[in-house]
Amino acid sequence: MLDVLQTVAGLVLLVFGADLLVKGASSLASRYGLSPLMIGLTVVSFGTSMPEMLVSVTAGLQGSADLAVANVLGSNMFNILVVLGVAAMIFPLRVQSSTVVSEIPFSLSAAILLGFVANAALFTTKLELSISRVDGAILLLFFLLFMAYIFSISSAGNKDNSQVPAAFTVTRSIALIFAGMAGLYFGGEWAVGGAVALARDWGVDEAVIGLTIIAIGTSLPELMASAVAAYRREADIAVGNVVGSNIFNILWVLGVTASITALPFDAVSNFDIIMVIVATMLIILAVATSRVATISRLWGGVFVCVYIAYIVYVVQR
Repeated sequence: MLDVLQTVAGLVLLVFGADLLVKGASSLASRYGLSPLMIGLTVVSFGTSMPEMLVSVTAGLQGSADLAVANVLGSNMFNILVVLGVAAMIFPLRVQSSTVVSEIPFSLSAAILLGFVANAALFTTKLELSISRVDGAILLLFFLLFMAYIFSISSAGNKDNSQVPAAFTVTRSIALIFAGMAGLYFGGEWAVGGAVALARDWGVDEAVIGLTIIAIGTSLPELMASAVAAYRREADIAVGNVVGSNIFNILWVLGVTASITALPFDAVSNFDIIMVIVATMLIILAVATSRVATISRLWGGVFVCVYIAYIVYVVQR
């Protein structure tokens, strides 16, 4: 009973945290003439990626490499197929051309890069696959390149003064952002902790927990933030949050974790990397097949159905 209450409390806190974060981020974007997309790619993405960072680093330090990697891959899958899918079903998401041309391909490249470094041992005399400390440094280098790109579009965005007036003062906007992040962080902790305890009580295998319950639990902030953003017609924040979070998860979360301790890599996880790549390409396909660069409600439903099929496969595997 206590585990159920903890899980429910975490979910409630996630909802309130997401609402505060989106309000504060949107207001801050307007206040400084920054695009909502850039805020979604940075502030919101960083805040909603905090649970993944905590879980993966802790798992890595405790020698649970499979959990650290599965958490990131499972979270990225959930972000694209469920978070974007649900957000699109709430309100069709208009995707900016810069996102299609730059941010989504960068996210796709990050997944491909992860697949390469994880399997680099195949081209050497090493007997075991792993994401080494050097690989972690490589991932972090590409993360810095991504941040440099964000800074460049931020500078360009500052030249545009045709912004909607900010809803709150700077101080209140920042306070809302930090309060939202705190709500997402603790809400994710409670929700995951309660869900994992329930899964163990029910006898679910921990390998499945990593790709499903923990991955879904740590992605609940992204789901809540994007769903609220879609409801508030902030499509740029909804899309930017998912794309930015996926880049953060691979390049920042796994980069930091692998830099601290090398992560042995199971070849079975290559299928999950391929699925992340396929899911990312589905975003491009959804936008390419629409007339106005939009992820429609229909495509949102397709995303969710693909995720359900993936989860069924993971459980069977």
